[in-house]
Amino acid sequence: MKHLSGTAPLVRFILRRDRLVLPAWVAALTIVPATTLSAFAELYPTDAAVETAARAFSSNPAFRAMFGPVFEANLGSLTAWRASIVLVIVGVATLLTVIRHTRVEEETGRRELLGSTVVGRHAPLTAALIVAVGANALLAMLVASGLAAQGQPIAGSVAFGMSMAGVGIVFAAVGAFAAQITEGAGGARAIGLSVLGLAYVLRAAGDAGGDGLTWLSWLSPIGWANRMRPFASEQWWVLGLLLGLAGLVTVAAFSLSARRDIGGGVIAPRPGPAEATSFAGTPLGLAWRIHRGLLVGWAAGFAVLGSIYGGVAEGVGDLLKDNPELLDIFERLGGGADTIIDLYLAGVMGVLGLIAAAYAVQASLRMRVEEESQRLEPVLATSVGRTRWMAGHLLLALGGPALALSAAGLAVGVTYGAVSGDLAGQVPRVLGAALAQLPAVWVLAGVAVALFGLLPRLSSLAWAGYGAVLFITLIGALLRLGQWFNGISPFNHLPNLPGGEAAITPFVALTGIGALLVASGVIGLGRRDIG
Repeated sequence: MKHLSGTAPLVRFILRRDRLVLPAWVAALTIVPATTLSAFAELYPTDAAVETAARAFSSNPAFRAMFGPVFEANLGSLTAWRASIVLVIVGVATLLTVIRHTRVEEETGRRELLGSTVVGRHAPLTAALIVAVGANALLAMLVASGLAAQGQPIAGSVAFGMSMAGVGIVFAAVGAFAAQITEGAGGARAIGLSVLGLAYVLRAAGDAGGDGLTWLSWLSPIGWANRMRPFASEQWWVLGLLLGLAGLVTVAAFSLSARRDIGGGVIAPRPGPAEATSFAGTPLGLAWRIHRGLLVGWAAGFAVLGSIYGGVAEGVGDLLKDNPELLDIFERLGGGADTIIDLYLAGVMGVLGLIAAAYAVQASLRMRVEEESQRLEPVLATSVGRTRWMAGHLLLALGGPALALSAAGLAVGVTYGAVSGDLAGQVPRVLGAALAQLPAVWVLAGVAVALFGLLPRLSSLAWAGYGAVLFITLIGALLRLGQWFNGISPFNHLPNLPGGEAAITPFVALTGIGALLVASGVIGLGRRDIG
């Protein structure tokens, strides 16, 4: 037990450090299912309306790709279906929490200082996992209580709460495992978020592909959580799959932790070539070497996700064919099947923009990683100035999302255009809609750059800002707190493209805000001490 010495004090220390962040994301995610249920109760006031909606959503491949299947025609099942997007948010929040209190602590040298006291080798990892599991258990309890208080069956309420907690615990274990692999926190985040992205893609592909591809959903812990079937003849044994996987990954994480050196990773950095090329010897070449793996991986993932979303877009129009009342409403508004498909594509572009913003924040914060790991000072000791060094990273942090969104936009446009028979017409408009997300993405990147330049010790708050924007953009409309609240997210100022009016004002305003934030970060780095 000596390896676990000091675990309890470390748990208290983590809770004290996260006394604001941890309650904030637990509380925010708690209210999502409750507000979703309230909104659906008003939108579908009769059993017939609920049954019609459930049948339409469940039979449509586009909505199955976005949220999964609807297993039963009742308000609880519809709520679990629509609120399933929070499973991804729970995974992101928990994963980043574990990495912050494990790999980040090692990277900054604080773990080594703790090791000189009466703290066992596995105590920090154990403490981080205890806090993460406890937060998810509290989340499950609050979600279940909130749904049950609104008259939903207790079994279904508990099942949905446990499905959220199960996903969170799985990705807490993934975060613990990723923290053992690389020497840098950025690399650990990249591994963890890539696993989460793969889980979402597998779930989306399996649910959208019909019976022949359902097995893909069973390869994803997010798909498992959906198949607990809250409010639809719950399958409790699926919870065992989630906890079992979490247990296996946790054991693997502790096994790797026992083998590696403190501060090191299982995968040691590869030695570079004896002589650098002329490009590699420039600040941009150095930045490219640092960012290239992450950028290529994200771009490939965006292309795959775009192919899935584009391939099922044509099926959205079937909602109107099967629902004469909805068709009549759209015809009165001057629209039809094309209108609802554009609304779907606009929603897809918004989701892709939010994902691209995560890359932008991560790439921007890589500069802080270089500083904390003391690799920046040797570079600045040469003829390279601070602004020139920073420019290489900024080019990839701001241009990388453009590449990823271009890959997604092309994939959506090509697959949807091929299915609809209008390849030449759809590719440019869908690609333009994807790139229209960039100004909002650049605002979040600018926040990360500004924090790095002005308040480097608070750079990690950029992730808190991203989490707030993610929550407001996806859930804000359900909370009904007014335009002022939704306006906090830069994505809510963008026009709905394709199909909407492409007013230039929000693009210019958001780009300007992002430029000011980046400029403040550049100026801040030029004036402050390094380290």
